[in-house]
Amino acid sequence: MTVGTLPPGLILAGGKSSRMGSVKAFLEIGGDTILGHIVRRLIPQVSSVTLNASESFPDPLGLRLLPDRHGGQIGPLAGVLSGLRDLQDRGVTATHLLTVPSDSPFLPVDLVARLQAETPGPETTVIAASDGRDHPVFGLWPLSIADDLETWLSNPDNRRIKAFFQRHRVVTVEFAMIETSHGLLDPFFNINTPEDLEEARRFAEELA
Repeated sequence: MTVGTLPPGLILAGGKSSRMGSVKAFLEIGGDTILGHIVRRLIPQVSSVTLNASESFPDPLGLRLLPDRHGGQIGPLAGVLSGLRDLQDRGVTATHLLTVPSDSPFLPVDLVARLQAETPGPETTVIAASDGRDHPVFGLWPLSIADDLETWLSNPDNRRIKAFFQRHRVVTVEFAMIETSHGLLDPFFNINTPEDLEEARRFAEELA
């Protein structure tokens, strides 16, 4: 991938939000929805934004919706595969697809630039990390892995991202924690519970 060439972006919103009890993407923090914060941070970094969600998913932002090709909500790898196949089907000129989840409103504004800078070639997956933890759903996925990923997912025992990564070259890029008066904020903080939501709202106030 040429540094500076913006990749297409895919927001993964295929989860059930079971611990929250409602669709997380439309909960409000800092004067906007979680999804609104993500889209605003993402748009300058990508060539397009697609939402990996069912056709019945609410879409107040008018994003292009892309359902999973595999039914049953089998996890984020299904969304990644759907995104890769979609780019191939539409003949989009790109070596990689950027993915981010729909529940992390503080994603770095330099996410793509940092990941691209560490991308050695068109066959390598590049993912983010922070505070010693990998965040594989924040990553640049090469289109070249689509066939192998489809074969991998055809086995119902194959759902774990880390296990799939053992089949391919993966580079990890470490991002620093953000200092705030409320404490250290992980830029990949994800909102899963009502407690997470309240903490995110406090951080959003600090960053406003």
